Amino acid sequence: MRLSKTFIKTLREAPKDEIAKNGALLSRAGYIHKELAGVYDYLPLGLLVLEKIKTVIREELNAIGCEEVSMSALQNPELWEATGRFSDQEVDIWFKTELSSGGLLGLAPTHEEPMVNMMKTYIHSYKDLPAYAYQFQTKFRNEKRAKSGIMRGREFLMKDLYSFHTSEEDLDEFYAKVEKAYAKIFERLGLGDSTYETFASGGIFSKFSHEYQTILPVGEDVIYYNKDKSLVFNKEVFNKEVLDEFGAHESEFEPTKAAEVGNIFKLKHKYSEPLGLKYTDESNTAKTVYMGCYGIGVSRVMGVIAEKFADEKGLVWPEAVAPFKYYLVGIGEKGSLKASEIYAGRESEILFDDRDLRPGEKFADSELMGIPYRIVISDKTLESNSAEVVERKTGEKKLVDIKKLFV
Repeated sequence: MRLSKTFIKTLREAPKDEIAKNGALLSRAGYIHKELAGVYDYLPLGLLVLEKIKTVIREELNAIGCEEVSMSALQNPELWEATGRFSDQEVDIWFKTELSSGGLLGLAPTHEEPMVNMMKTYIHSYKDLPAYAYQFQTKFRNEKRAKSGIMRGREFLMKDLYSFHTSEEDLDEFYAKVEKAYAKIFERLGLGDSTYETFASGGIFSKFSHEYQTILPVGEDVIYYNKDKSLVFNKEVFNKEVLDEFGAHESEFEPTKAAEVGNIFKLKHKYSEPLGLKYTDESNTAKTVYMGCYGIGVSRVMGVIAEKFADEKGLVWPEAVAPFKYYLVGIGEKGSLKASEIYAGRESEILFDDRDLRPGEKFADSELMGIPYRIVISDKTLESNSAEVVERKTGEKKLVDIKKLFV
């Protein structure tokens, strides 16, 4: 991408009502544009980051046999009324619209009910199970606390996976596979050393569910962890009864703030029973399908990464999610010509700042945008046929032979 050819511009100031660091920096760096509280547009750079995150998730889920689908956001209330969730006061986050012909439609905050309804068309026999379907889709929730940038939005991108099984044992086996896949996902996204599988309330589904919490000073949750972080609990389940169950004591744990980036539930028959999702077993007996659900907030993960790694100069992207690996600057006539030659054929790797600006302005923008490596080619570095390479994360500078830049 040539910066001279794009409409993207960095901003001196963030939107006046943007109080979250991630929202402010992403806005200033040209990744997002704020429409209103909790609602953002994703600009070319921001969209590239989302796609990088989706690629990591997609690769790990496909590796355990999951299949990708895309479902509608508009929802028929009848499905949700069957489970009591369309008018449930505990689910008061619906965006609903009245049709001119009468009746209501809702914008989906999640997809358990429609996924079950869809699977009724395809699951009939034990031979049709297990099945694992996931999607990346925009969800809509009327959040009352949309003040955390893209970490908590009213309109946000989510990966939701649903699994269907003949037995609780089969559900447990797949659940364990997802746990391992999630560990790989957060490791690849650069969050592996600060994101922990956390025991949380299982609600009416099971005794516990699991959340994936990233330690973050501005996180909305409080988690408790022991010395080696082998046991981590959400505040909601941190009590003597639970600690006794794990043979632990309150004095062993420390609290910290954290941001939830994913969660997994064993739903069992919660949605398949009221919606009539059944299969016939080997003896031709009808039985209810077991279910699990597994979420990752894709845009929330982007916000958490932005929030967690940013410094006083701007964003700092891990390589796996950065929109480009290199930020290229040419200085002087020869340096600019050589930079253009290097850019040719490497457009997917390089963000080329070919604008008619002073070098200092370009350097400041490279730091604000958070691209992992800045390459500077100038008339002076060309005297030794080299380029200056600066690592954004550490600030380390070194001269590299131009022929070895991408080796």
